[in-house]
Amino acid sequence: MKWPKFSIKSNIDEFGYGFKSTLAQIFALTTTYLFIMKAGIDSITPTVIIGAVTDNRNTDYNNPLSDLSEEQMSWIGSLVYLFPPVGSVAASLGQDYFGHRKCMMFSDVMNIATIGILMFANTPEFLYAISAVMGFNMGFITTFTISYCGEVCEPKLRGVLMTVINLFYFAGYLCVTTLYAITADWKLSVLLTVTIPIAAAVFLIKTPDSPMWLLSRGRTEEAKQTLKKLRGDATEESCNKEFEDMIQYTSNMNNPITGETKLVTFKDSFYSLMEPESLEPMIMLLILTFFINIMSGVPYIPYLMAVFDTFKTPIHSAWATAIYTGLSVIGNVPTIFIISRLGKRFLSMSTMAISSVCYLCIGVIGHFWTSSLISSWAQVILFFVSIFAASMGIMPILGILMCELYPMKTKNMGAGISSATYFITCFVMTKFYLNIENLIGFYNTFVLFGFFGLTGVVYMYFQLPETENKTLKEISENFKKKSPKIDVQTN
Repeated sequence: MKWPKFSIKSNIDEFGYGFKSTLAQIFALTTTYLFIMKAGIDSITPTVIIGAVTDNRNTDYNNPLSDLSEEQMSWIGSLVYLFPPVGSVAASLGQDYFGHRKCMMFSDVMNIATIGILMFANTPEFLYAISAVMGFNMGFITTFTISYCGEVCEPKLRGVLMTVINLFYFAGYLCVTTLYAITADWKLSVLLTVTIPIAAAVFLIKTPDSPMWLLSRGRTEEAKQTLKKLRGDATEESCNKEFEDMIQYTSNMNNPITGETKLVTFKDSFYSLMEPESLEPMIMLLILTFFINIMSGVPYIPYLMAVFDTFKTPIHSAWATAIYTGLSVIGNVPTIFIISRLGKRFLSMSTMAISSVCYLCIGVIGHFWTSSLISSWAQVILFFVSIFAASMGIMPILGILMCELYPMKTKNMGAGISSATYFITCFVMTKFYLNIENLIGFYNTFVLFGFFGLTGVVYMYFQLPETENKTLKEISENFKKKSPKIDVQTN
């Protein structure tokens, strides 16, 4: 008997943890939440810098950055997405050998150093270099965050707690855009965000390594004790069932003859990626990344202030940008409460459909509605609704799928490749967006992207499985069936 596509029921026994377990997991993930917030700040910083060039509140006409060309702005806005794949590869290799905690320490030092160096940026070339470094940090952070959260959370909380990752990512957007809207000084706005990596350093003192990583290194007893702490100092008996499940999940990393834990090399992980249980989810995530990035507004992000100026928004474009990023945060909140009820599949398709329709409507209004205060508000509100819908479904769910779909032996490399693909797609979309706009027109880009979004909904309907309330072991086993569709069996 097979589960229907929309089923979110689980055939696993409840592990029986209480409220203390939930608090312990939230505390352990706080460090990664702060890191992902810093990644969001790095991602949106070029938008603030580019927006400052055309901001009529900026009266420093002697600023060497006040006359950036369109080509220079496109590089500043896109390089931050070109170098995350390098960071993703570095994190994939680093966390395999050093563990998540040491990767977090390295990243925190990089975050603080980058903020300090950015204060001396006074040429386009300097900004290119800093944008590249911030991109490396983003890829590094995203990769170890996805992997760590997926391994630390218990199945019934994994979807909810990983949704919070996206909330903090866009909280980073909101933080720096709001600071700029208030101060009209992008350097001061970025400097004030140094409190985020400092707070992360404090929480890092008590952050444990993943029990699954410890198991993969043969540190079984340490893994058991860590799991008990992550479950609110639960008894060994109450953790037994989940711990046994973890052992089975990581068993493919053991020597089949001696049973001893073997160290997985880069070559081992690469060849394992060619197996159906890794290759099928990787291909699916590559395709989903393209559609989701389009409908998440990625091509427009570096040019948000210019987009709102084109809409002729009645409010200042800096404040409109802050509202846009604020809705990205607010949209994540209902997801925390409804993802376990509606499931990831339904939520993904419905939110992508809403965003697609909003884009199509913006394009139609821009072409056929005479410019007026009403048409301006209509376009702005539709743009706001599109990002609210995307942040409620497709955006957080993409990150969750990256941590859920890969088996243990390729989890770090798979998450790294998926994360790298995400950022490469972002780079291409942001670097060449202005070329596309110049070629087909501003409002035609919304029409084009809207049709892409509807195509993505159709793809999801036929290919996207439901993973809510499934253990990582259950999800991994079902990719081994080599079937074109992923169904999970129940008793």
